[in-house]
Amino acid sequence: MPTDTDPPGLILFAHGARDPRWAGPFEAVADQVRAWQPRAQVRLAFLEFMSPTLVEAGADLAAAGCRQVAVLPLFLGTGGHVRKDLPQLMDALRQAHPQVQFSLHAAVGEMPAVTAAMAGVALELVAPQTPPLR
Repeated sequence: MPTDTDPPGLILFAHGARDPRWAGPFEAVADQVRAWQPRAQVRLAFLEFMSPTLVEAGADLAAAGCRQVAVLPLFLGTGGHVRKDLPQLMDALRQAHPQVQFSLHAAVGEMPAVTAAMAGVALELVAPQTPPLR
């Protein structure tokens, strides 16, 4: 059972790519979360082409003493990978680490704050002097 002294865990789960530069924006997100919440244990994980995998990142967080781990898919929408592959990987995590509560969250691109941020960037392209709607 999690306690207040257990560090919170977060896995930022992305697709992965053959070009290591592709991971730059995701590393920046992880770094920002670490800066804002130094107590949190934050890991990137990838579906394919890059490491660590989701299962490896989950094992690392379990070893670090995390008893609650949020899994945030860094996908713009809920496609096949999020709908089919990710639940299977989550089952593997839960079986391998029954002492840890892994919670799967919606794809980040479907969250209102992300949609608003993307719309704000798009608005700047067509109306640079217009403040984004909030």
